[in-house]
Amino acid sequence: MTSYIGRFAPSPSGPLHFGSLVAALGSYFQAKSNQGTWLVRIEDLDPPREMPGAADLILRTLEAYQLEWDGEVVYQSQRHHLYQQQIDAWIASGQAYFCQCTRKEIKQHGGYYLGTCRDKKLTGENLMATRLRMTEPVYEFVDQKHGLLSIPKALADEDFIIKRRDGLFAYNLAVVLDDIDQGVTEIVRGADLIEPTGRQISLYKMLGKQTISYLHLPLAMGENGQKLSKQNHAPAIDNLNPKPALLEAMHFLGFKFEQDIASASIAEIIAWGVKNWQINQLPNTTEITPRFSNRPW
Repeated sequence: MTSYIGRFAPSPSGPLHFGSLVAALGSYFQAKSNQGTWLVRIEDLDPPREMPGAADLILRTLEAYQLEWDGEVVYQSQRHHLYQQQIDAWIASGQAYFCQCTRKEIKQHGGYYLGTCRDKKLTGENLMATRLRMTEPVYEFVDQKHGLLSIPKALADEDFIIKRRDGLFAYNLAVVLDDIDQGVTEIVRGADLIEPTGRQISLYKMLGKQTISYLHLPLAMGENGQKLSKQNHAPAIDNLNPKPALLEAMHFLGFKFEQDIASASIAEIIAWGVKNWQINQLPNTTEITPRFSNRPW
């Protein structure tokens, strides 16, 4: 049997908030309950969106919550040459091509790219995106909690961007190449990434690699109906007093615990979580609004 390798891969666009703590805990408990390895990767692909010092702050937060990662932290900003190497190979084979279509133009045609530049044989990538010719569309996949999930056909069939017109590498490409390189066997993350999962499985197939398992956790939603995210200005979790957020996040993930667990140390709570974690305890819904004020902690 292949050893379990999981990962938590935050972007350094701000400090960790409650939603990202849920993702970190879910991936950690799933890895450790399978006697596996838990990796941390900083997905610093988009410098304009990054907050100075956020990467270090994220690592300090994981330490405060006693989520100990295995091995060295990987930074995507140090792996650009690997992404470009794969793109160059696809360009040479005709699997990828340059595209000059703008977002406005694509929106005018229904919001999905229709392959306008696929056979134009454009050269030179200045002010052009690089797209991957879709030859392995994925219309559905099995999620470890939610079962068979469908991907919209128009999305699955689309030749998607692997390098943006501003020169930045696309998330879908980088994350798959990194997961393959690090030997990740299962991805545990928020339900907001269900749709990109289809494209990522397509990339595994196009690269000739065995696909992996996926488990999507419920999203923490704010009272305004938006997911808790850095983009929506979700507040940072407290590094100095981690227990309330830790217990609330575990409750969100379906744990039921007595007062003796709630009064234990952080290390004891984490160890108890690893021992008692089960996928079937997760809520069946993909979105939940947490109620922070109604708990005894």
